[in-house]
Amino acid sequence: MSKLFEESSINGMSLKNRFVRAATWEGLATKEGEVTPKLIKMMALLAKGSVGLIISSHSYVSQEGQGTPWQLGVYKDELIHKLKEMTSAVHKNGGKIIMQLAHAGQYAEEQLTGSPALAVSNSDDFYEKHMKIITHEDVQRIVDSYSQAGKRAKEAGFDGIEIHSAHGYFLSQFLSPAYNKRQDEYGGPIDNRIRIHLQIYHAVREIVGKNYPILIKMNCADFIKNGMTIDDSLQAAKMFANAGFDAIEMSGGIIRTGKLSPSRPGITTVDKEAYFKEYARRFKSEIKTPLILVGGLRSFEVADKIIANGIADYISMSRPFIREPDLVNRWQNGNLRKAECKSDNLCFNPGFEGKGIYCVTKEIEENRMSGQHMTL
Repeated sequence: MSKLFEESSINGMSLKNRFVRAATWEGLATKEGEVTPKLIKMMALLAKGSVGLIISSHSYVSQEGQGTPWQLGVYKDELIHKLKEMTSAVHKNGGKIIMQLAHAGQYAEEQLTGSPALAVSNSDDFYEKHMKIITHEDVQRIVDSYSQAGKRAKEAGFDGIEIHSAHGYFLSQFLSPAYNKRQDEYGGPIDNRIRIHLQIYHAVREIVGKNYPILIKMNCADFIKNGMTIDDSLQAAKMFANAGFDAIEMSGGIIRTGKLSPSRPGITTVDKEAYFKEYARRFKSEIKTPLILVGGLRSFEVADKIIANGIADYISMSRPFIREPDLVNRWQNGNLRKAECKSDNLCFNPGFEGKGIYCVTKEIEENRMSGQHMTL
């Protein structure tokens, strides 16, 4: 049997396989960030599809940190009740779910938050929007926001949490020299640039306890001018592991303006898959903490080799599960055809229209087939 279907655990959280649904903005929360029936249905389908671990979309820990419309929130106690309904639906269908905690920082949308976006420092990436450089008081307030969000996530029944520090969001901005030009204890060398991460980790850990999984998502590199390099990323990962983070999800790239994610289009051949694989190999050679690899995985054989060869411990996917929430079941039942995802990124367009994300290409194909049948 493939190691992909082995049972495993992360700090006591038992997982039935090594497939992870990467955090994906669904655009299915209310304007206030509350869970909706459609979002619950999406999570339940992923659990029914035997995804080993579901990571929620980036959930904003404070109102000033909202980055996208109809984004899931965890910034106030009133959201807990509906969050419980979602976790209960996942557990009822045999799944596990953790909440990704996030703050958009410089990429927060003022029209959503009603306040200027928070920037780590002046940077080359400033553009025409209101910015406020954070103070030490802001840092402490944000650390507190994360700890309270972690408390709410646990109370809502999530099996763990993931701290989002990738793709240019707030904590990623601290890690990246392209964004972080601070001259105090939060800027300069990498051990300063990770300081807020460790403060958040310890604040959350104190509240949720030692037997509750806390993961972190980070870039292997930013792939932009003056961005974080693989060497700094590896040093940060080592310090995260030593601090006690229970697993590291490795991604890469920066969203920049006008783009939702660094997801690459046109993954049409095997050689284009797993585009952070070699970075993962280097991470695993130096870090014992479980490693989750995300980025362009589409084929069973590629995922299988990554796990079998010890390049990573878990396989994380986003877009393939948008089109096929039952993909894991299909593969486990012996149909090893590659994921049907076309990697065209059209799935996010309806999210910005208030409809929630879905596979637009699949809908087009089904409509075309329906039309053909009607003309027979």
